Amino acid sequence: MRKFNVAVVGATGAVGEELFRVMEEVDFPVGELLPLASAKSVGMEIEFKGKHYKVKELTEKVFSEHEIDIAFFSAGGSVSEKFAKFAADSGAVVIDNTSHFRMDKDIPLVVPECNPSDIAMWKNRGIIANPNCSTIQMVQILKPLNDAFGINRVDVSTYQAASGAGKEGMEELVVQMQKFFEFKLDECEPKVFAHRLALNVIPHIDVFLDNDYTKEEMKMVNETQKILHKDIEVSATCVRVPVLRSHSEAITIHFDKDVSADAAREVLSKAPSVVVVDNPAKKEYPMPTISSDTNETYVGRIRVDNFRSNVLHLWCSADQIRVGAATNAVRIAQKWISMQE
Repeated sequence: MRKFNVAVVGATGAVGEELFRVMEEVDFPVGELLPLASAKSVGMEIEFKGKHYKVKELTEKVFSEHEIDIAFFSAGGSVSEKFAKFAADSGAVVIDNTSHFRMDKDIPLVVPECNPSDIAMWKNRGIIANPNCSTIQMVQILKPLNDAFGINRVDVSTYQAASGAGKEGMEELVVQMQKFFEFKLDECEPKVFAHRLALNVIPHIDVFLDNDYTKEEMKMVNETQKILHKDIEVSATCVRVPVLRSHSEAITIHFDKDVSADAAREVLSKAPSVVVVDNPAKKEYPMPTISSDTNETYVGRIRVDNFRSNVLHLWCSADQIRVGAATNAVRIAQKWISMQE
């Protein structure tokens, strides 16, 4: 099997570290591995398949110097904006985990379970965009249901873990919880989040826009439409909750026709990367404790609306660092490789 030279930009971050784990788990065909980060991380070591690799500095020339085939970017939108073009110009396919390129019309926004054929658009600029974490787990559920029954509207409330803000977000929550047990919670000044996250929920992720929705909420609207190639009405309320890892979502779906919960369960039980956990009588339903450190989106609490038989309500949970970032990026790369053969 052909091997590919792989670069990981943001190698020391939460998503970068998870990329190495996922690639090792799926036995990704790595030839040369190049961990990249800012100058302050140079010299740190990354372990992959029992070998240790020193982190090198991200520069404009580093991709061509190492003849990189696949470059994963997970170091922030400003980094992708500056350096992704150099990776693409060197001949690498860039798989970008940031929001910078997502809504560019000539760049594909891909969830392989939903729109794999869009990957072919990578030739336009050498870049494939990885969607927002909350969007990914939602469209993995919406796609099969839309194919089967037709969807015209979605209302979603998210319960997003601290991991959505990277290592810094998780560390801030841990410190705040430690302070709580020391009876010093009033000493916690929030730096990553708008307010204290410990023992709290914050209905505010990213900046507020002129329409009173946040940028995070509008990502879910616009990205869902782009991925599914359909102008589905979407309204989102994105909330940060004091959970370390795995985002959850309460989703209300309006269909073109009446849909039973059993029919929806049947469709979702056959959907790729989706696991149905739906037995309330036994207290079985998706939770972050189930989805964390896994590569699947778990769905349950599937039920028909009390007043409208064409409306379903459901609940899902998925690991934001994996399903919402690293795993999806690796799956994009795997699909891209299969298209080159």
